[in-house]
Amino acid sequence: MADIVLFEGFRLDLEGSVQRSGDQVRVNTRLIKAETDAHLWAGRFDRDMGDLFALQNEITGRIAIALDVALIGAEATRPTDHPDALDYIFRGRAALLKPLSRERYAEGISSFEHALMLDPRSVEGQSRLASALVGRVLDEMSASSVDDIAHAEGLIGQALAASPLSPIAHFAKGQLLRARGRCDEAISEYETALASNRNWASAIANIGRCKIYVGPIEEASLLEEQAIRLSPLDPQIGVWYFRIGQAHLVQSRIDEAIVWFEKARSADPTLAFVHRWLATAYALKGDTERAAAEIAEARRLSGNGSASSITQAKASSAADFAAPAIRGLFETTYLAGLRKAGVPEE
Repeated sequence: MADIVLFEGFRLDLEGSVQRSGDQVRVNTRLIKAETDAHLWAGRFDRDMGDLFALQNEITGRIAIALDVALIGAEATRPTDHPDALDYIFRGRAALLKPLSRERYAEGISSFEHALMLDPRSVEGQSRLASALVGRVLDEMSASSVDDIAHAEGLIGQALAASPLSPIAHFAKGQLLRARGRCDEAISEYETALASNRNWASAIANIGRCKIYVGPIEEASLLEEQAIRLSPLDPQIGVWYFRIGQAHLVQSRIDEAIVWFEKARSADPTLAFVHRWLATAYALKGDTERAAAEIAEARRLSGNGSASSITQAKASSAADFAAPAIRGLFETTYLAGLRKAGVPEE
């Protein structure tokens, strides 16, 4: 058992066991809050004996993420009569660990705004606020995408001017570029952020997201799966499942796409885009009844949005699926599926 002190008054115990059977090894690990014996995280890893270095890297990464989540939660709930900027940053980060929702984004953004009121020059506050603003645009939860993007751009400019090497500022810039359909440039920003922390699951997943748009698509699923292994309880898990389904769909692997879209829907049934893409997959399989039901749910959740017409779907995806070869795959799968699902041209 290893003893880990995150800060005064908060101690964690790391326990584990190793079992071997032939060429297979199983490692069980647990992270426990020492004061209460509460289990904060547990993981089981099964690997071939010839893959021990990869196993070590994965366990280390999973523990690092679990420690980060524990620290955020502990700091966010620590009583204080006069919170400072860092307190509000932790509160914002804790809010963004909740399941995806408009309320979750509103809470996180409000906390980061409070942090910047107390310390207007905080690079972390600027970067995290910018990332949250763009995040709710990307997740189709913004009341004004144009305003959120413009505000985020100004914050990112300030953060990078003050701290050109800031990983979180580069991550936020990657988000901004992705929202603008500039995925080639976004990948470079995510990779800069990832260089500071090879276990940054969101950076890995977002590189995978960009690979769906600019290729090679085959790498996209591998990156999303890597993020899922590193952070299996992540609030973005439904989005990551969806992206794997999306990669399968545009490559005409419809059965595999349906499996992943259904996993995404189960993980988070509130995401309109998951229902839209699942509808196309059902339609391409000939299940028009279930396709129609998913389109109806997508419209209910988004207020029509890009499920209202083929023209709207083309317009909303123009920047994302801009690469000619991938655009062709998108049109022969997703758009074809929308037509079969009964979505009108105009």
